[in-house]
Formats: sequence, structure tokens, C-alpha cells
Amino acid sequence: MSKINGNYSAFLAKKKVADIATGFEPGSLPPSMFDFQADVTRWTCRRGRSALFEDCGLGKTVQQLAWADQVAAHTRTGKVLILAPLGVTHQTVREGDKFGIKVKFVTCQAECDGPGIFITNYEKLHRFDASQFAALVLDESGILKSFAGATRNAIIEAAAGLPYKLACTATPAPNDYVELGNHAEFLGVMSRVEMLATFFVHDGGDTAKWRLKGHAEEEFWRWLCSWSVNIRKPSDLGYEDGKFCLPELRMREHIVRSSQKMDGYLFALPASSLAERRDARRASLGERVEMAADLADGEQWVFWCNLNAESDARAKTLGAKEIRGDTSEEDRERTLLGFLDGTVRRVVTKPSLWGFGMNLQCCWNTAMVGLSDSYEEFYQTVRRFWRFGQQNPVNAHIIISDLEGAVLANIKRKEADAKRMAEEMVRHMADISSKEVRGSVRETIKYKPSVKIKLPQWLQP
Repeated sequence: MSKINGNYSAFLAKKKVADIATGFEPGSLPPSMFDFQADVTRWTCRRGRSALFEDCGLGKTVQQLAWADQVAAHTRTGKVLILAPLGVTHQTVREGDKFGIKVKFVTCQAECDGPGIFITNYEKLHRFDASQFAALVLDESGILKSFAGATRNAIIEAAAGLPYKLACTATPAPNDYVELGNHAEFLGVMSRVEMLATFFVHDGGDTAKWRLKGHAEEEFWRWLCSWSVNIRKPSDLGYEDGKFCLPELRMREHIVRSSQKMDGYLFALPASSLAERRDARRASLGERVEMAADLADGEQWVFWCNLNAESDARAKTLGAKEIRGDTSEEDRERTLLGFLDGTVRRVVTKPSLWGFGMNLQCCWNTAMVGLSDSYEEFYQTVRRFWRFGQQNPVNAHIIISDLEGAVLANIKRKEADAKRMAEEMVRHMADISSKEVRGSVRETIKYKPSVKIKLPQWLQP
């Protein structure tokens, strides 16, 4: 019986799915890095292809820069390309200077002269030949979310064949397994389709929803840990949280009464459909902008909107700098630098423009004067301020009309779901990730031939 059990255990061991390390042993890292940051970076170097699913403010920027610096020094071409949101590119260049790592902002392949680390925004990817680089880094890699998106497909195609890849994001939706599959496909670990077929089944009759196979749950998390790290705080990996314990977050809700009814309605009724919610926002525009003006004091503020009309009205009423989709890169950079040094006191913009990747700890007052149904946008805008380095309690205000109650309830539901799923991810992955990162050794597979090769007759001497 013991022999049968032993054979079966061996059979199961062969069935285990894990991504094999393809990296190298790193050299010295910036001495100012925290212990957990340095250990995670060493792990990413040894992995070769990996993802960092770390909460906002844990230092993904310095980790990706240190990783890129190690890869550039290790490889023949010595070239690494970083793709990032437009507002984050110049910020990353400044972060590199802070840690003694040279990063050059470029707009096309011709500007990538010689070895080094180059950064550009996602919209310019088509101007580059990815095969000329040794590695590709995705900053805010949540852009891979859409499995059918043109940008997602272009990124995965460009990265195909590159030996070193790194994806960094704070919010891979833990319950969005397709997004995890897209990350695995970008890294070359496993295609999205293969991942779903290996670990998942359709959830009931809804073919858009997937759930883990009961017997595959533990194996799925182990597979995920073989190529990614998921943490919300350093203690998830067994380190001291120390300075990463954040000050208080004060969420304030302000419900304004709309003085106008929505188009097509005799009475003011709660909005239900997406179109109705947009109408409700337009109907309450004046009241919400007035509320924002009442809140604004002499401190620095960032006001978030979703509609251009909201942005225009608030910028005029509040005397704020406005960042729109058509604002030039030069004006965006001037506004950001002015905000960081305190000469710009108020900014009005959209989450899609300033809500991802920006470090705005100089400010601790923000207001959403136009709330969408996207929990990711809500989360990201708050975390621009409530992150490592913030010294003050953060005041986050939500201003909506009485007709938009369903939007706020939807965000709260998604927040609870995301928190629960993140806790599940960390619970499953923490022990494995801690062992991998803190005691990581390079994994290798020794080749043991078991069948003698037979050369065909035409190759024999």
C-alpha cells in the first residue's frame, strides 16, 4: 500500500503547475530601500518574469527602477523600456534621480540611444520596436484588464519573446480572474485561456463568470505565488510595518438636493440606469460645485470630476488649475511641479488623468464632485494622498446628489467585495510568498534523460 501511495504522490507532484525562474542573481541595490523592497526586488531578478501586486505607497516605483537597472547591467543590449501612464512618466524620472538611477523620457525608438532605462507613455508604444530591448516594465499594469482591448493585445504582442518582464499594479481586481490571466499571458507564464481551463469552471449559467475548481484552489494560489507577490503591507510578508502605518483616513459624504429634475421625468426620481445617472449629475451640477466651493479652504485641494462640464464649472468657481484630456504634456508637468512645491493650491481633473500612479502626499484634502461606478477609480484617487509619506490625516469628501444614492451604494458594495477578496488572496498567498521572497533561492530544473535518443538513419555516419 505504501508503494502505491508513494507512486500516487509522485504522480501528483508531476502535475503541479509552477512558473520556472529564468532570471539571474542581482548585484547591489540602492541602500535607501526598505528591507522588504530590496528582498522583493532580488526575487524579481531571480524570477526574470514577474508581477508586483502591491498596495499604493509600498514603493513599486523604486523596485521597478532597481530591477530595470539590474537587468540593464546584466544583459547584452542593456536597454529596458518602461511603459507608464502619461502623468507618471516624468515623476518616475525624478524618482530615479532620487535613488541614483538614470531614467530617460523618450517619445520614439530613435531617442533610445545606447544602453539605459527609457520610459514612455502607453499611447506611444507603437513608436517603439520592443525587440530592441532586453526587458519591458508595465507601470500601472491594470491596463491589461480588458481581455479584448487593442492596447492589451498590442502590449502582449510587443512583449512576446522578451526574456525579462515586470508588471506592477496596486489594484489587480482580486475577483477578476481574467485580469490575472492577462498578466500571466503578458509575462509568458500561461495564456489566459490556458489558465481558465486549468483552474476554473463557469459559474452556473453565466459564461462571463468563473470560479475556482474545488480541488484546484490550493494549486492555483501556489501557481500565482510562483510568478507574483501580493501584499497590502510589509507584515504580509513577515516584515515590520513601521513607517507604513498610515494616518487616519476621514471619509465624508455630502448629499446635495438637486433643484432640477432629470430630462423626461415629471418628478425627481432616483437614477437607475447609466444614462439616468449621467442626467442626475448634470441636473445637480450647480449644487455640487457650490458644495465644493464651501469645503475649499486655504489648504491644497484636488477636485475630481467625470464630466467636462463639471471640470469647467469647478475650475472657474474655485480658481483652480484644470487638467483635461487636451492639456499639453508641458502644461501638465508645470501644474504637477507647481502643486508639489505648493505654488499651485487647487487642481481640478479626472481620475483617468491624475488618478493612477501619482504621488501627492503634499496634499491631504480631496473631493469627488462626480462619482462614477468604478471602484478602481474611487480607490486610486483616494490613495494618491493616503499613502506612505503622508504625515497628516487625509480628508476625502464625496459630493453627490440625492438622485445618485445607488452609485454610492454600488461603490460601497464593490469596496466590501474588493476588501474581502484581497484578504482571501493575502491569506492564501502570504505564507508561500514570504517563503519565496525572504528565503528565495533560484529554482532550477536538472535535466535527467530517461530515454536513449535514436538518430534517424540519414543522420548516422
